[in-house]
Formats: sequence, C-alpha cells, structure tokens
Amino acid sequence: MTAEEVTAFRAAHPGIEAVQLYITDPSGVPRGKVAALHELERLYTTGRPVAGSILGLDVTGRDVEATGLVWETGDADLLCRPVPGTLRPAPWLARPTAQVMMSMYTLTGEPAPADPRHALARAVARLAARGFRAVLAVELEFYLLAPRGEAGAAAVPPGSAHIDAYSLARLERTAPLFDEVYAAARAQGLPVETLMSEYAPGQFELTLAHRDDALRAVDEAVMLKRLLRGVAAKHGLAVTFMAKPYAHLAGSGMHLHVSLADGAGQNLFADEAPAGSPLLRQALGGLKATMAESLLAFAPNGNSYRRFQSESYAPTAVSWGVNNRSVSLRVPAGPPSSRHIEHRIAGADANPYVAAAVVLAGVERGIAMGLDPGPPVTGNGYAAAAAAAAAGVPLDPQLALPRTWQEAIDRAAGSAFLAEALGPEFLRVFLAIKRQECARFSAEVTELDRSWYLHTA
Repeated sequence: MTAEEVTAFRAAHPGIEAVQLYITDPSGVPRGKVAALHELERLYTTGRPVAGSILGLDVTGRDVEATGLVWETGDADLLCRPVPGTLRPAPWLARPTAQVMMSMYTLTGEPAPADPRHALARAVARLAARGFRAVLAVELEFYLLAPRGEAGAAAVPPGSAHIDAYSLARLERTAPLFDEVYAAARAQGLPVETLMSEYAPGQFELTLAHRDDALRAVDEAVMLKRLLRGVAAKHGLAVTFMAKPYAHLAGSGMHLHVSLADGAGQNLFADEAPAGSPLLRQALGGLKATMAESLLAFAPNGNSYRRFQSESYAPTAVSWGVNNRSVSLRVPAGPPSSRHIEHRIAGADANPYVAAAVVLAGVERGIAMGLDPGPPVTGNGYAAAAAAAAAGVPLDPQLALPRTWQEAIDRAAGSAFLAEALGPEFLRVFLAIKRQECARFSAEVTELDRSWYLHTA
C-alpha cells in the first residue's frame, strides 16, 4: 500500500478533481467523506484519523452507545487506511471523482475489531493456515425503482406489473441503464458477468466472477452495490437491496458461491459425483451445523425475516441438495471441475463481509470436525419441511432456524461459533447495534397498526 498507486492512477485519470473515501460499517452501510485529490498521497503514506464511532452506528446512522465506541471513548479517532487496488474512478458522478475503499485500524496499527472487513480477512487467513484458498463469487438480487418507490420503474411497460421471469424484453427496455452499469464496471475493473431479469417486476440479478481471493471478491460486491445505486440515480431511478420491499413480490437474496482450492489452484470440491468431493460434503456439514445460530449474519434486519416464505425462492429450512433451488445449500449442476456450494440464505441486505466471514468459518468448522451433512433433499424442499412438521417429526434444535429478528439476536448472543467466526469484540458491537435497532423497530407504530386496531380494538 504505497503512493505508487496514486501516481499511476493520476497519470491514467488526469481529469479527476476529488475522491470519495468510504468504509463499510457493521450493518453494511458505506460511510465516508469527499477529499481533495491532493490529499491522496498523505492518505496512502500515513492514513487518515477518523472517528471510531463510525463503526458504532445503527443502520439509520444513529449512535449506539452500547458499542463502547461513542462517548465511552470520548468519540476518539481511529486510523483509516486505503484498501490496496480500490482507487477507481466513479464515472456516474457529474464532477470527475474517484473513490477508494478504506479499512479501520487502531492508532498503534492493529486491525480495528469492529471493522467487518477484518472479520473476513481473519476467516480467509484461518483457511489458508490449513492449506486452503477460499474461492468466492457473489450474486446480488435487487429491485429497480421509480423515484416514488414503485417496483418496476422502466423495467415493465406502463400499466403492467405482471410476473415475467427471465424476460429479455425487460432487459432491452433497461438496456441504456445496464449498458452504463457494465461500462462503469469496466472502468472500475469489476468482473460483472450475467444480468438476469428476476421473478418479480423490476427485480434483477447481477453476478460477479469467481475469485480465488475471497476478500477481493467481497470488496467487488460492495463496490458493485455502490455502482448500481449511482448509475440508477443518474437515470432518475433507484436501486434497493432491501430483503423484502413488497409483501406480494419475491424477496432479494445475496447468494455466495464458495469452493476451496489447493496451492496449485485445483478445486478441492471437484468430483465426478454430482454431490462433489468428500471435502465438499464436510463443508456442507459445517454450514448446516452453524446456520441456525448464525442467521443474524445473513438476515440482520427486521425486514429480513419477511423474505423467508414457502415457495418464494428463499429457503425456509437448514437443508442441502444437488441442483435444487428449494434448499438453503445448493450444489449446482455443471462439469466436475466446477463443483461448489451455493449458499442461498443471505438476504441482499446482509453485510457481505459478515455473511462471507461466517460462511467460510462454517466451511472450516465442517472440515475440522469431519461433519456429515446427511442425505440431500430431493424434489420440493419446502414441501418436505412442511410434511415433516405436519407429521410431528422432531427437528434437531441446532437446525431450527429462528423465526423472528429477536430470536436470531438471542441465538447469536449465545453462539460460541459466531464469537470465533467474527471475533468476540466484533460480535459484541454487532449485537449492540442490532439490539438497538430491534428495540426501535418494534416500538414504531405503523400504518398497519392503525388500519387494524384504531377503530376495532
């Protein structure tokens, strides 16, 4: 991390006038400031003091005193340093502007415990210590919205909001916007691949290429979310990654595709068997065993739990299967060399660093303990789960997913696995933030409250 990156960038982009500095907080919200271009050299050589309380905000930007990062420290500064390789142009902005991703450190140079990017870095390092290289790809689902918040915007014809999955016509109608998305992604070096019109009106999915550098893969997902919002705003539209923005429409997920490679880059999950290698199945065992206690990492918000509905393309049980989208852990079809796990339970609203760190930690747990995932689900996984419940088949409490935000918070608070996966200090801060949000969310009186009870209770 040297000023050489700045010199090369300025030579390649002589018209840039300013730079956005941003860090991803524990809730996944990018926060930062705009600096003058001449400040970059100092930023790369000495870093920049920033209030540590930026990592102690809730999703609405309100201080969470229980994190211990606000008045308990006197709102003291920590040190932000740029993430190497993330100094890129932001071509959707009218003023010629660059952006650079930042990460937080203590004043003595140690990774700040509450920075979610460091949690993922530790998970990657633990696997590397076992001789594994984590390979990761991210798929993001999202809605394109009109300025007033209607689902669909330019994606559906006027007066029409019908379901039309895989619609090429929708992609053609939104081609000017997505052409600019791809152009901006090329300018930022983001490996954006397939664009798909998803199940609901105005819902889309973009995929990023697999990286054998999991930290870089997640950095790119964070950058893509900012890019999508910026380009959409330029077109007078909005993008939302809310897990369930409309009760009658499909929710949006963030699917994480993961495998492990050896030092020579060979896929250790590869196998002629459709279910993959024994190592892949041990990884599945770890992901199954840890999913329920970790659900807060994948569904961190009050709205997140509205996404989990039967036959909605969002999983509702801890399950795995081969070439099956009704389960939470899918081994996709494809050639033996491509065997990997698609982790399907996280909402698009989850913090990608937190979700990926917990997934990799679950993989490590399964391999370290040689865990067996049990038989795969075949056919309709939703129906299988419902039939088992109707028949009174007892469910292992370890595999029972929390049904509410509060229950997920309580499960996370008692999880030794999550404390190890994310770091005990990060988990403490994350829980403080989510407890405050849950209390505020639950206390809010909504229009539905008044509609149901104002004249009837």
